[in-house]
Amino acid sequence: MSLSRRALAGLLVAPALLPGLSRAQAWPARPVRIVVPFPPGGTTDVVARLVAARMGERLGQSLVIENRAGAGGTVGSAVVAQSPPDGYTLLVSNVASQGVGPSLYRNLPYNAVTDFTHIGVIAEIPSVLIVNVDRPIRTLAEFIEAARRDPGGIRVASPGNGSSSHIKQVLLNQLAGIQTTHVPYRGSGPALNDVMGNQIEAMITTLQEAGRNPRVRLLAVTSAERMARWPEVPTFRELGYDIVASTWFGLSGPARLPDAIADRLSAELLATLAEPGIAQRLEELGSATRPLTRAQFAAFVAEEVARWAPIVRASGAQPD
Repeated sequence: MSLSRRALAGLLVAPALLPGLSRAQAWPARPVRIVVPFPPGGTTDVVARLVAARMGERLGQSLVIENRAGAGGTVGSAVVAQSPPDGYTLLVSNVASQGVGPSLYRNLPYNAVTDFTHIGVIAEIPSVLIVNVDRPIRTLAEFIEAARRDPGGIRVASPGNGSSSHIKQVLLNQLAGIQTTHVPYRGSGPALNDVMGNQIEAMITTLQEAGRNPRVRLLAVTSAERMARWPEVPTFRELGYDIVASTWFGLSGPARLPDAIADRLSAELLATLAEPGIAQRLEELGSATRPLTRAQFAAFVAEEVARWAPIVRASGAQPD
């Protein structure tokens, strides 16, 4: 039985009209690059490698981590925003480059909301205010009292100007009516080392980085409720300061990523996060589970941009 001329023309034209569908159906045909916009060894890198290994198995292709650090995560984010939307370059989006960065950098080379296809949240790790154990400060009330007694006398480290750690300290200063001295470092590792070494008084960092470190004392955590693994640490909210904020990490791709690819990534991410081994490891890092859909995550990013803008402006922070 022969094909009609019209049917034959349709078969020839259809692939040309639907290149995105053809690519999506074949995806992934080679390894996928995941850009981590911070150096190796930090929380962003740890979370990315944990999830990438299992997602790669589920997808049948390796997810290769590429660290592209610089400018508070905005360098690596710009790389992904400017990449082809073919599913082979993804980003570990985060509160620094997608939440704080849009208000911190005047000439940011991307729009945190519209220049990405936001796929889902990987982890949300609360932050915690820490002091060296040798300091005579045992509670948040004592920290605030010390700051009021000696305005600017308490030095608070951060991974850099305008980092989420810095901005959270600015928020605490505003709510408590105190003044501290911000000491920016190039990365959380050196900052934490100086707090542990008692060379600087305090820092707001992630629970993953502070953890059970015997050289630091945890004063208050930014989660809505006390953490199961750290039940002795009160929340800022229960102590009268409405600071509920997480250091979040997500999976995003360039804008205009085909829906078939984005939906597959979303489904595999959610399935990976639900696996007992992955869920337990993330819980050990202090992460709360937040299984958002693509639309919910995109809305969340937009809310974060709006939320942090006035606090960044009030901080007067300038990029390093």
